[in-house]
Amino acid sequence: MGKIVFVFTLVMLLLVHGSVEESVSSDTFDVFGELENFDLEDDEIESEDLTWWSSQHGSKILVNVDSFGAAGDGVGDDTKAFENAWTQACSTQKSVLLVPPGRTYLVNATRFRGPCVGKLIIQIDGTIVAPDEPKNWDPKSPRNWLSFSNLTGVTFQGNGVIDGSGHKWWAASCKKNKTNPCVGAPSAFTIDQSSSIRVRGLTFQNSQQMNFVISRCDSVRILSVKVSSPEDSPNTDGIHLTGASNVVIQNSKIGTGDDCISIVNASTNIKMKNIYCGPGHGISIGSLGKDNSTGIVSKVVLDTAFLKGTTNGLRIKTWQGGSGYVKGVRYQNVKMDNVANPIIIDQFYCDSPKSCQNLSSAVEISQIMYQNVSGSSKSAEAMKFACSDTVPCNNIILKDINLQRFDGKTAQTYCHSVTGINYGLVQPSADCLTSSDKSIIEETVNDMDNLIHTEL
Repeated sequence: MGKIVFVFTLVMLLLVHGSVEESVSSDTFDVFGELENFDLEDDEIESEDLTWWSSQHGSKILVNVDSFGAAGDGVGDDTKAFENAWTQACSTQKSVLLVPPGRTYLVNATRFRGPCVGKLIIQIDGTIVAPDEPKNWDPKSPRNWLSFSNLTGVTFQGNGVIDGSGHKWWAASCKKNKTNPCVGAPSAFTIDQSSSIRVRGLTFQNSQQMNFVISRCDSVRILSVKVSSPEDSPNTDGIHLTGASNVVIQNSKIGTGDDCISIVNASTNIKMKNIYCGPGHGISIGSLGKDNSTGIVSKVVLDTAFLKGTTNGLRIKTWQGGSGYVKGVRYQNVKMDNVANPIIIDQFYCDSPKSCQNLSSAVEISQIMYQNVSGSSKSAEAMKFACSDTVPCNNIILKDINLQRFDGKTAQTYCHSVTGINYGLVQPSADCLTSSDKSIIEETVNDMDNLIHTEL
């Protein structure tokens, strides 16, 4: 039954999003067919009608942005109409804030603040676009476009598109042109300091910088979303989690110019399932420890994913000089297609125009398990564990790994200051992962086998 529901969900995704631009065309979803044989947890699959607020639920109070003067022509400024509609919906029990289909709304940088009464539904079926000229951006909101904060029990859903109009921002980036100053750009869609949030069915594209940010939130479900920015767009992370706990990301397709999913400091209990990633920089935990800071990430599970043509696969990256830890991470049932660095832990990460100073302290990385990971590597080193001499990586577990070079040559494993153990087939071989105390490693394996996140 779970397989049938999963296939149905994917077919609906294809139908709903067929009109999105060529960079996210429907053929990229074909790879999901390779995942349908994996087991799914039926209790986490949701197939509710995205328009359940409609006429058959007349008790809902519809707050349409058009009723507040929104032009919906993509030219006139609809910011005030959105603000007024928000004020009405947020203060009204059983309300649905509607962005109607077939229309395009130009909205400037706006903060939508709670708390709201009742369980507000935000139904986005049209397209919301940002101003495309960085010079005219509101200086009071330099790092955010659409920001939602202090909400509880709010659902964001629909077939609509959040378009950051980021092309001029990317052209001005120092990563595109080294003569440009390095300045920050807005994140397109941010949910901050909120709890019991659901996001379902939406498309996020062409963000000025990060596409979709979950910040300082607890209990978030992100289901059947699509994220798309060009491969060469700088710093356009797909879904970015910071200070987030109890988060599920499921049945989602992400292609972007940076990490498909990035998980950074103070995040715990994160579960990702049925994820397509590509293009992009892979699925990353980091960048922790920058500027001698403390970074902590724990209890992360990725179950069933396909990564295609990404510059990294499963990556944990930390800066020298930091402190804290990454602990209790499990990657399982992952397929790679022409991925550079399919499995990589890098405690010497340095994303800086200047070389980074060698420092002895580091963020500790331990209890990391890779199970049933297969596919092709674009680079010679299909697995790379570059760990600190003073704070080595420990309890790294490899089980049933089969990574081959994309060009047919022999893949390799690089190890530095790492201990762990291999189970089952491990290709390329990782004899460098040896533990002085296998009983501790085996105990860790048992603990990792129980890291299923039933509490989510």
